[in-house]
Amino acid sequence: MLSRVLVVDDERHAREDLSDLLEGSKRVAEVDVAADANDALLMLQRHPYDAVFLDIRMPGLDGLQLASVLRRFAEAPPVVFVSAYEEHAVEAFSVEATDYLLKPVSQERLFKTLARLEDTIGGARPTLDDAAAEPDEDELPFVGVEAGGRTVLIERSEIRYVEAEGDYVRLHTARDSYLIRRSLSSVAERWERDGFVRIHRSYVVNLRHVAQIEPYFNQTLVIRVRDERGTRLPVSRRRARGLRERLGMSGR
Repeated sequence: MLSRVLVVDDERHAREDLSDLLEGSKRVAEVDVAADANDALLMLQRHPYDAVFLDIRMPGLDGLQLASVLRRFAEAPPVVFVSAYEEHAVEAFSVEATDYLLKPVSQERLFKTLARLEDTIGGARPTLDDAAAEPDEDELPFVGVEAGGRTVLIERSEIRYVEAEGDYVRLHTARDSYLIRRSLSSVAERWERDGFVRIHRSYVVNLRHVAQIEPYFNQTLVIRVRDERGTRLPVSRRRARGLRERLGMSGR
């Protein structure tokens, strides 16, 4: 498994679609995104990445230029280019790209790339999702959180939704929120049996506390949560299809 990958694309829907595919593959523990090369360079200074998925045509520093910069890193991450255009393939491999994917990226084609990346980095490594990192606490009906110097037990059923915040997640109840060190992908996988569903790369929602689901633009949805703030959460286009099917909703 790949511990952490970075998706760099100036188009929001392209970023979300690819990050959804990566997260759904079960072969990537954490997926970060950046809207341009400058943001990507800042993130690459903060975290090591097992791979960087790069769009080529971006404003400012483009993908090929960014890949050239990455080659000068002491430990350069493997680069996979993702583009709607075939004509840059030769240039891509001149900067030693691991692979070149054409948009829209198919799940089958992406899986082949992930297998190649796993071979490149020498196989699986421990991740935030390992059972050793997060032992039997998920078998309990509550979550221990730190609040005011004390450990407070929060009933999992009281959590409305979970929000990603870097290497942490924030648990939102009807009135309060608590920060814990977990990965959002781990929460989505381990709490699924309790009614929690991944709706976006940044959110997992407890279906028991969904008050309303509204259609939004470009086949996306918006969820209104049953809390004091009337919180509205986005459902990405890819996740919207699965949510509709799970809830037996009609329409596209």
